[in-house]
Amino acid sequence: MTAVQPDLHIDRPSVTDGAALWRIAKESGTLDLNSSYSYLLWCRDFAATSAVARAEGGEAVGFVTGYVRPEDPGTLLVWQVAVDAGHRGRGLAAALLDGLTARLAAERPITAVETTITPGNTASERLFTSYAARHGADVGREVLFETGLFPDGPHDPEVLYRIGPLSPRTPAL
Repeated sequence: MTAVQPDLHIDRPSVTDGAALWRIAKESGTLDLNSSYSYLLWCRDFAATSAVARAEGGEAVGFVTGYVRPEDPGTLLVWQVAVDAGHRGRGLAAALLDGLTARLAAERPITAVETTITPGNTASERLFTSYAARHGADVGREVLFETGLFPDGPHDPEVLYRIGPLSPRTPAL
């Protein structure tokens, strides 16, 4: 567990965190909400490539979910990042992202981070461009999924942000 602020720590998620991650995602107002079942599975099957921020009592107050791409094992795809409303504005999302990539870099070679962001999501754009700047990496952008590919109604395009190359030693917190 890594200390972020005096009252917060970054840890791996466990299945018991699934409900809190679902709630934080739902209350974010910006994320596509997945089923509660998917958050439980994510906390079970992708805990090694995800992170959760915990308050002193152990409750989850923020998270980043991700996975290492099977076709590109040097790339971490960040699926979602969210912070509970009461903990926003303190750099927690950046600390989660830095902490996760530092942990992964200590375990395996991670040379790039990818994520998708819908146009107009300035908070996510700032989070990932500032991550790239902190790590001295370039940011490439291209549309990954056009609007017409989504079968469930209108959806903004998903723009792929590819951040890299990352240095072999991503700085720890």
